[in-house]
Amino acid sequence: MRESWQTTRVLITVMTYPHPSRGYQELVCTAGITETGEWVRLYPIDYRYRPRRQQFRKYQWIEIDLLPYGQGNDRRKESRKPLLDTMKVLGPPLDTKDKWAARRAIIDRMPVHTVNELRALHDADRTSPGIVRPARVLDLEIEPADPEWKPEWQQLFDQLRLFGPPQKPLRKIPFKFSYVFECEDNPKTHRAMIEDWELGVLWLNEVARLGDEWLAAESVKHKFFDELCHPSKDTRFFMGTVFPYNTWVVLGVFWPPRLTPPTGDTLQQTLF
Repeated sequence: MRESWQTTRVLITVMTYPHPSRGYQELVCTAGITETGEWVRLYPIDYRYRPRRQQFRKYQWIEIDLLPYGQGNDRRKESRKPLLDTMKVLGPPLDTKDKWAARRAIIDRMPVHTVNELRALHDADRTSPGIVRPARVLDLEIEPADPEWKPEWQQLFDQLRLFGPPQKPLRKIPFKFSYVFECEDNPKTHRAMIEDWELGVLWLNEVARLGDEWLAAESVKHKFFDELCHPSKDTRFFMGTVFPYNTWVVLGVFWPPRLTPPTGDTLQQTLF
């Protein structure tokens, strides 16, 4: 049945923090945009256990054979099953020169929605993921989370250490980070957790540097709120649903500089 696989080029835009998996040790939610401007979600990908030549980065093109939508329990229309052995990384990641021109050439062509519009699209045809340009980002909330993986995942780690391939350490992030923001079509605030790989890696690096988990969390807020959502940035959220709960979360942040300076109104809305 090899004929059903489709060779596809994908610009990777989304990578979430790894999560334990019974079948694959761990998984990374990965998504991107095809050459034809369509979203695809690649699942499953055991990213850290891939050969080094297959460990792509964000904004890097890959070529891979994908099984079309409709396989397994995940019925979201963008979901594809990758044939991992066929994956090739194509050149370096797109750079940020000239105000992120190379990246914007792809992202700026993609539709932008409000959260309510994305929810309506999901109800209509299972659309997920999509791009949201928040009208105002009000806060990045930090709340404590369980510092350890739940018992069933810890048992899995123990089994893999005894009987499986070499196990790579996977630290649980003991906080939940959530954006609080508004969209142009509704003054009601939205609250969405951030699942971005880069946020998790930043927290781990800051813990190692500062020696304190809360200080590291505040450092993450400084980066992901004060910097990425600054009025000088044309901030957009890559959002998607968590299977099977259909909860919308922020999978990544696109934050190029604004092509025109923010107006006084924009600056005031963002700050207050």
